Amino acid sequence: MDHPMASLRDIEDAIGALVPAEKAQVLKMIVQDLGDAVPGIESQSDISGGAACIVRTRIPVWTLVQGRKLGISEADLLRDFPSLRAEDLVNAWAYYRSHRDEIDLQILDPVTL
Repeated sequence: MDHPMASLRDIEDAIGALVPAEKAQVLKMIVQDLGDAVPGIESQSDISGGAACIVRTRIPVWTLVQGRKLGISEADLLRDFPSLRAEDLVNAWAYYRSHRDEIDLQILDPVTL
C-alpha cells in the first residue's frame, strides 16, 4: 500500500498546530516506532556477521564491551581504535544497556556470528 509522502516542512507545520498533549502523543508514537534503535550503531548482515557495529567502522559493540569488562579504559579504547570517537563509546554503552543479552552472548561465542 502506497502512502503519500508528506514533506518534512508539512510535518513541522502539522506538529506546530498541535496542543501539548497531542505533541506528547506524537512523540510517544515516534519513540515506539524507533524501538531499540541507538544512534551511531548499525547491524548489517555482510559486516561482522551481522553484529551491531559502530557506524563508519567494522568495530562490533561486543568487542568494546568485552574490552571494558577486562578493564581497558575508554582512553585506551580510543587509542587502540583510532577511528573511534568518544561519542561512539557512549553509543556502544547505550546499546549494551538495551541489548545486554545479545552482546553477552556474542562475547561468550563470537564465532557463531
